[in-house]
Amino acid sequence: MKKSNFMALILGTVSGVFFALGMCMALLPEWGMKTQGIVSGVIGLVLMLITAMVWRKMEGKEPIKLSGKAVGATLLGVFGALLLGVGMCLCMVFSKMMIGIVIGIIGIVVLLMLIPLLKGLHD
Repeated sequence: MKKSNFMALILGTVSGVFFALGMCMALLPEWGMKTQGIVSGVIGLVLMLITAMVWRKMEGKEPIKLSGKAVGATLLGVFGALLLGVGMCLCMVFSKMMIGIVIGIIGIVVLLMLIPLLKGLHD
């Protein structure tokens, strides 16, 4: 394993734990730790951005440039993930199986659209 991949693995794991724990703390009222959860979640997000920058630097890649395509792909990915999550919630929490499955499948299709959008279609 290359050093850059190992560093990305470690930093990604730490940032993911901070973010996930922060979201649990903020969104579970039984815990009573909303403020601490928000702080922990923000720390996780900042660590995720640092992870991406460190990994790109160690791989010798240039920094990410914001373009219309990058912003659009990000928004499409967020939209697809939200659709998939809403479909799962409808199925598991609200017992609305049919509409949940349909919305979840639409979310999966939207996420699959990212592949040709970002990589293109080649012969």
